[in-house]
This record gives sequence, C-alpha cells and structure tokens, in this order.
Amino acid sequence: MAGIDFLREVQAGRLPRAPISSTVDFTLDEVEPGRAVFSLTPGEEHYNPIGSVHGGIFATLLDSAAGCAVQSTLPQGVAYTSLDLTVKFLRRITVETGTVRAIGTVVNQGRQTALAQAQLVDAKDRLLAHATSSCLLFPLPAS
Repeated sequence: MAGIDFLREVQAGRLPRAPISSTVDFTLDEVEPGRAVFSLTPGEEHYNPIGSVHGGIFATLLDSAAGCAVQSTLPQGVAYTSLDLTVKFLRRITVETGTVRAIGTVVNQGRQTALAQAQLVDAKDRLLAHATSSCLLFPLPAS
C-alpha cells in the first residue's frame, strides 16, 4: 500500500506500531501527505544520568517524525531509510515539561532522496529541539 495508507492504518491501530514506539512509548497522532506528528509524555524512564530526558529520545522522536513525513508521500512499492540526522538540542525536557510533539515535514523530494525537517515542541509550542534528515528512497523487491 502507499506510505500514507500504511501510516493511517498504524495510527488507527489496524496495523501494529513500530516496536521502537512501544519501547520508548510514543504515538503517531497525525499524518497527512508530507507531514507526520508523534507525541510522548516523558517519564523518568526516559532520563539520562543528569535528570533530564536523554538526547537519544529527542533524536528518536525527531527521526520518526521526519522519516514518516517522507513515508507519507511514497507510492506503493517504494520505501525509505534515513541517510543522516542532524539534531540541535535547545531546551531540556523533564517530566514537568509535559507532553511533547515531534512535527515532521518534507522539505524537498526527488527520485532517489528526500529532505525532511522536524521540530520538537511542548504544549506551549516552545521549540525544544529541531532536526533535518536526508532519506534514501528505493524500490521494494517484488514479492
């Protein structure tokens, strides 16, 4: 199926979500062509040794949002993988921050690569982190 159809089936619970989303406990909240939004309510299980959410959690959310924004534009038979992810951390996140959202959008898409960006925001839309991601687009093998 097309990428957006797949993501909508995951969002609706008719297809299983990615194992990483269960491990980290984040959800796909919105998807439309060229845009995907994930949310996470941070807990102490997400903390690093200095008492705030680990940067890897930031990166996981941002990578997921950017990648799924790309996936939402792909036709049936085409997949993607992240080539790189550049993250800038702007504010710390703790349990007091409350639910955060990672909003990914496609910036540019060609035949073989796509560029996406993602922003991590709190409930007041304060920017906590942002990222850019390059993705490789490739045909899936015929089954």
